[in-house]
Amino acid sequence: MSEIQRPGALYQQVAAAIREAILSGEYEPGAPLPSEAQLMERYKVSRPTVRNAVAALRAEGLIDVHHGKGSFVRSDSRPVVSIPGYVGKTSGGHFVLHGVAAWQQAEEPSTYRTHATEATAHALELRLEDALFGCDRLLVDPATGTRAMHRMLTPFATAEAVPALAETPDAEPAAVYAMLTKAGHKLWWSETVRARMPLPDERTALRLPDATPVLHLSRVTCGTDDDALILEELRIPADRAELTYRLTADKEPTRRRPA
Repeated sequence: MSEIQRPGALYQQVAAAIREAILSGEYEPGAPLPSEAQLMERYKVSRPTVRNAVAALRAEGLIDVHHGKGSFVRSDSRPVVSIPGYVGKTSGGHFVLHGVAAWQQAEEPSTYRTHATEATAHALELRLEDALFGCDRLLVDPATGTRAMHRMLTPFATAEAVPALAETPDAEPAAVYAMLTKAGHKLWWSETVRARMPLPDERTALRLPDATPVLHLSRVTCGTDDDALILEELRIPADRAELTYRLTADKEPTRRRPA
């Protein structure tokens, strides 16, 4: 390609030219970009200009930079992990969770007391600042190295009605479901999924590349009278995971809202 001759900052011109090459298929997903020296020669620009152009494309999520190896076009292949979004139950009445339930814990669970925020209060049908028990887990898939952040929030009202929950705030979700069932609840679940850009702590814990969103799954466990009992949140890299669901023709339950 001839020397860059377009309006705008020079590094933006170079970034636009490289972007066109990527989108046209000249540089395929997973393939390395030419070296800095080769890009300098191709576009007749300085090293700082090339570096700024690569940084801009990295921020857009078009390329990944592997230190010591160079820049690579980000792959658009299928995610490396597929997470089924449903809860099973054995003939003996034991709950079997699919997806990240079998992943390893990267560190010990963190338990704490907290309060309902606007988002969690809405999901749990609570008032702002209502007290909650919290439990955070950092999980890792041993097969792929994919990380996930899991959080369980339990209202004090739920824990007071099911004392075993207050005694074991770090219980696994399947064990919590069993406690709720033993207390007389017939459980059902509601899930929502959204994509968003990560917070700084999420980016660090999940080891996210630049410009990578997270999938944020919120699962509310409901029981007798359709009351919301607990809230689980799962955050996982959107470029490494997909969620799959099994749909049934069950009658849609009616959720009660606070007066």
